[in-house]
Amino acid sequence: MNGRISEIFDSVQGEGIYFGEKQLFVRFFGCNLSCRFCDTKLDRFTEYEPRELLEEIRLYKDKQDSFESISFTGGEPLLQAGFLQEVLKLTSGHGYKNYLETNGTLPGELSEVIDYLHTVAMDLKLPSSSGMPQLWPMHRRFLKTASRKDVFIKAVICGTTSEDDIRQAAELILEADRSAILVLQPNSFEKISALTERLGQFKDYCVGRGVITCVIPQLHKKIGLR
Repeated sequence: MNGRISEIFDSVQGEGIYFGEKQLFVRFFGCNLSCRFCDTKLDRFTEYEPRELLEEIRLYKDKQDSFESISFTGGEPLLQAGFLQEVLKLTSGHGYKNYLETNGTLPGELSEVIDYLHTVAMDLKLPSSSGMPQLWPMHRRFLKTASRKDVFIKAVICGTTSEDDIRQAAELILEADRSAILVLQPNSFEKISALTERLGQFKDYCVGRGVITCVIPQLHKKIGLR
């Protein structure tokens, strides 16, 4: 079984509630969505067998004490769920913590790997932000499975983001996992000053509904990291 990997590198997590933590990043090739704010354009990959990828990861063994976890990111890692499952088994067996970054649209595939994960960083693809069709049913099922582990949720906020999408996002979290933290992430292609008022309004609404909410930009871009 081969998997397609675009790159492997160590850096600092720049998004979500674990920003600032050192991680080893394993970027999977391919995605099932085409969000208009996407900032990851992948055009090449290397094929690995699961044990080959483990050995590549272990080349960083001298740095293992210096990073908190392995971030399996993309693209969308769950498009290669069978391969990912085998890799997660191996990394877990060698004492690594597994952190999945995902668009939250493949709940069946998540159920195949959830037992080998420590943290799930799940996106909510708000239709008015992403330009994608409504994905609420898939997101709801996904979060219910992800709630078995440490999970938080990211939603990109744009000038086009609607109040109705924020309302639906809050209701989904309250229904599926009310303890999950919602991170409102300003679109990196827009000036944050133009989004400040909207971010504040959306945060206040969600907090008022009982959803733990914070605003965190993509900090790695602010400080010039990958």
